[in-house]
Parts: sequence; structure tokens; C-alpha cells
Amino acid sequence: MTNEPLQHFHAEYKVIGGKLVVADVETDGKVIIGVKISGDFFLEPEEAYFDLAPALVGAKVTADNATLRSRIDEALAGYGTELAMHGFSTADIATVVRRALGSAANFTDFEWQVIRGEVLPTEMNVALDEVLLGEVAAGRRKPTLRFWEWEDTATVIGAFQSYVNELRPEGIEKHGVKVVRRISGGGAMFMEGGNCITYSMFVPASLVAGLDYEESYVFLDQWVLAALKSLGVEAFYKPINDISSTGGKIGGAAQKRLKDGTLLHHATMSYDIDADKMVEVLRIGEAKISDKGVASAKKRVDPLRSQTGEARESIIDVMADTFRARYGAHEDTYTQAELEKARALVAEKFGTEKWTHRVP
Repeated sequence: MTNEPLQHFHAEYKVIGGKLVVADVETDGKVIIGVKISGDFFLEPEEAYFDLAPALVGAKVTADNATLRSRIDEALAGYGTELAMHGFSTADIATVVRRALGSAANFTDFEWQVIRGEVLPTEMNVALDEVLLGEVAAGRRKPTLRFWEWEDTATVIGAFQSYVNELRPEGIEKHGVKVVRRISGGGAMFMEGGNCITYSMFVPASLVAGLDYEESYVFLDQWVLAALKSLGVEAFYKPINDISSTGGKIGGAAQKRLKDGTLLHHATMSYDIDADKMVEVLRIGEAKISDKGVASAKKRVDPLRSQTGEARESIIDVMADTFRARYGAHEDTYTQAELEKARALVAEKFGTEKWTHRVP
């Protein structure tokens, strides 16, 4: 019997499109010695509920999602086809336990800021992502959601994409496209002023504690899916990072994590994209298209203007209002120091050929 003091942990996890799952976990610092699972989910037969907690007792506090899920699955296997879990799964139980043990926070544990920024060149918007990520990590800025505004025609490529493999030089020259490389991975975004909606979130590590890479995307964009639903768009995530709908792809998200876990999560959604111009600028390979199960890049995209009939500004208003209503965020602006740092980064990095062509 260990003499280590007992530790108590609590976490809540709202399943996307499902129910709330809550975990109260007790450990001796090495293994789980007590668990209570609760929530507004449905589980049949009722007896199965009383097998959930014992299945987790004895698991190491460092156990991953797969290990915890396997223990629960094994405990419930005897119920066979009688087992019915509605609004949650054994993977969701594992996730909320991991979040508890990782001392996960909820959105409402933070004082969020929302920035509806001024119109800026695309390279400044990309530079601000790096600046604000560092400011949140350093504690000089509270967790922040910002919406981009720009007027230029640009393509923003992922940190690891090949310039020559992703872009068509003739299309870039014909349409006067500015090419900017961002700090996050993911694919290229064709961004004409007024034709896209782009936002960035700067997130403390504790908010995504216990979530794997794929889970964090869906978790951080719950408010976006809710905002789109209020506009009549049935949006959902297609793993890993596509925001889609019954009509087609709306947009895509990308992330960048610092060593301390502070996270940049951003997404671009098409509002009224010129699909013909897009395919003249981007080389969208057959492998990527066939993987998505569609015949062409143009058919893959379904802009929000056609799905909602709303003005771009109105959609952003709904998104910002949804975020504020859920998480109690306050309006904010960029500081002069942040803008100065971003301008310096444009001169030193994001506006240079060396950075833009770092992967030729």
C-alpha cells in the first residue's frame, strides 16, 4: 500500500453531437484507485454502468486513450448485442479520464479576448499569428480569438508544402497572387479579399490536455459548428482537419504547437470563392482529390454564401456572438507592440524569398 497522498481530479467532456461525460478520478500518483463516471448520456442495460469505473481502477495515470478504452471495452464485452451506448462511447470515457489526469481546463476557465481586426496585408496576418502565439505563451496576452481582414489576393501555403508542387506560376502571374508561407502545417489556402472567412485561436495547453491531435481540432471548433448550424448549415469535421457540410467542403483548419504546448489553431472557410481562379493558381493533385471521393477540386468546395445567403460580415457577426455567448469573451485590439513585432517579422521572415521558398 502506497503512502503517497491521494490526488483528486475532475474533468468534463462534451461529445461532439452527443452528450456530456464527466470523470472524477482519484489516484495515488501512480495508478488510478477510484473513478466516478457520470453525465447525461444513455446506457443500456443499466447494469453496464456499474462496470465502467472498476474497469479503470489499477490503470497507470500515464495510460493513453487506447489503453483505457481497451479496459472498458473488455469489461463491457459480456453484454454483447444488448449493450447500447447513446451519445457517447468508450473512447469518450477514456478521453475525459485523460483530460482529468492531465488537469484539463474548460473554455470558461479563461478570460477570452476577441479581435475583429483592421484590414492588413496577408503577410501581416500570418506574422500576427506567430506574434500572438508567443504573447499568449508568455502570459502577456489572454487567450484570444481573432478574425483576419485583408484585401489582397493571396495564397497561404503550409509550413512544409513545396512551392513548385503546390502553385502554378502562370496563374500566380495572371491574377497577381501574393504567396505567403505560414508557420502551421496543412494545405494551401486561396484567399481573395472578401471571399473567405479566416480566424485564429491562441490556446493554453491545458485546454486541450488529454486530447490527441485529431480530437483537438473538433474540440476547439465546437463553437464554429454551432454558429454554422444557427445559420442553417449542417457542418461537421472530416478527419483530420476539414470542415465540411452536406453540400461539400467549407474549409480547413491547421495548428502549430510550441514546446510548452501553447497552441495556434486557425481555419479558413470559403465564403464566395472563385473556384475557376483557384484551380488556375493551385496545383491540386489527383491523389488529394481522389482521396476525398470527388471528381474535381471545384466540385469539392461549397462556399458559405451559397449555403446561407448571408453577407460575409453577418456570418462573422454570428460566429463572434456565438463564441462570446458560450465563453464570455471580451472585445480587444492589437497592441502597438504586437503590430510592431509583426512588421519586423514580415521584413525578416514572412516577406522574404528565403522563407517563402524554404521548401522549393
